[in-house]
Amino acid sequence: MMRELILVGDRVLILPDEGQDRTDTGLYLPEGVKEKEKVQSGMVIKVGPGYPVPDPSSLEIEPWQSQKLEKRYFPLQAKEGDYCIFLRSAGIEIEYEKKRYIVVPHSAILILLRNVE
Repeated sequence: MMRELILVGDRVLILPDEGQDRTDTGLYLPEGVKEKEKVQSGMVIKVGPGYPVPDPSSLEIEPWQSQKLEKRYFPLQAKEGDYCIFLRSAGIEIEYEKKRYIVVPHSAILILLRNVE
């Protein structure tokens, strides 16, 4: 049986860096900040669909009419493969397929670093 990890709404799945004060990308996290674990860095593995946007046309539908609602989302800035610095206190630690991840709301991400071609 195959399984797929699906993130809901504005959630972001991050593979956290372990015990580094300078990242491969050159970002530096000062020792005082790391000790308090206020911020952490890591790689964005997967992102949710975004913020749900209400369908304004549903307000014009009469109660007797059938409602066909499309799911619409305002997309997130974070993308798979981005490197990020995020607020550690907002994250929830999970283990999936023997790896440790952190799930954070998009609003907990402070900085994104993306490779641009």
